[in-house]
Amino acid sequence: MNRRKAMTIAAGAIAAGGAGIITLMNAFKPKYLPEEKPEKLEYEKPESDWMYDPLDPAVTAQLAYNYYSSGSCMYATFKSVVSQLADKFGEPFASFPFHMLKYGHGGIGGFGTTCGALNGGAALIGLFFAHNKKIQDSLITGLFKWYENTQLPEFRPQKSILDFTPPSSISYSTLCHASNSNWVKASGFKITSDERKERCRRLTGDVAAHITTVLNDCYHNTYITNGHDNETVRKCMTCHGNQGKLSNTGGMMSCNSCHTESLGHKLFSDAHYRLMKDN
Repeated sequence: MNRRKAMTIAAGAIAAGGAGIITLMNAFKPKYLPEEKPEKLEYEKPESDWMYDPLDPAVTAQLAYNYYSSGSCMYATFKSVVSQLADKFGEPFASFPFHMLKYGHGGIGGFGTTCGALNGGAALIGLFFAHNKKIQDSLITGLFKWYENTQLPEFRPQKSILDFTPPSSISYSTLCHASNSNWVKASGFKITSDERKERCRRLTGDVAAHITTVLNDCYHNTYITNGHDNETVRKCMTCHGNQGKLSNTGGMMSCNSCHTESLGHKLFSDAHYRLMKDN
């Protein structure tokens, strides 16, 4: 057998084998969790001393940017909203102990976990929707998934503290260290630089504006859960979520921010899952 003929046969075998693997993969794919369709949230406002009133997202963003220097991202996000309500209504907003929120800096005490701006936004949701856990969870999910997949920062202050316009990047994560690291990689600046601090200061303005828009929509009963779906998460949770056969993890954050899928997992995980004995 000459060399050319041998190579043709080998290539055919590889192609056939590859086609067979693809066919096997498709045959054994589990039925993924259904897509999360947008829906309108229905919510009855309870009687409470902590009542929200619509605010201007642009004004809120500027306040958050200004407050950042006094207490960092979580403090600034929360105070940018509640301080305006204190001006409107006085108590109980006027006596809120804002200093307690300074712990959220740097992903909670500098630990690099949940972004403090998101932590502040979630705290606002908890303040105004204290009586409905389902609504709380839905609003927080929307806020966090928006953050994961949006080019940030976008906010441009009226007068910047640092004469520098940060480039934007997508974090693909709600974690402070991942969000900052992805920006550092994209921008070329150091994590300790004044440019990175300006980035976070403006990012805080973005989150404050977004949560204000969410709260405004809820006030007017027009909030739609656009952007709550994540196809990658649905696929992973088909096997690994609480309804899957493995049932070994939980959550809704983007899986790919921490995990990469191995070739073996891509080729054989579906077949393995289908052949597993039911628990």
